[in-house]
Amino acid sequence: MPRVLLLDDEPLITMLLEDILEQLRYEIVGPAHTVAVALDLIETTPPPDAAILDVNLRNELSYPAADALRVRRIPFMFLTGYVTPGIEARFHNEVVMTKPFDFETIREALSHLLGPGRCGNVSTSSERSPRSE
Repeated sequence: MPRVLLLDDEPLITMLLEDILEQLRYEIVGPAHTVAVALDLIETTPPPDAAILDVNLRNELSYPAADALRVRRIPFMFLTGYVTPGIEARFHNEVVMTKPFDFETIREALSHLLGPGRCGNVSTSSERSPRSE
């Protein structure tokens, strides 16, 4: 089961992403709500296969977590309410998804990051948690 690190400081967005990742049968690493927690997870747990990083976290940017993932060659995508030019130039080649997003856009982005043979499989409605129905 592919592992996805989740870094976002908005509880409702985090819950929605968790629900989507669970439906796609990804193992969630975190979620982390701060860069410090994300860095700790990156450094102390088995490496995730990919990561979803909210760019703007209240009083900080997620770039240090992106740098740590890049050094480890772990693919990641940014999630933001802003447009790509708002992302630092060194990250312009990374996948950037804007809010709002939906199930299919997250699935496609993770498939792009991980490759078609490594993406999660959608669970059937009878296998989904009550929260997802």
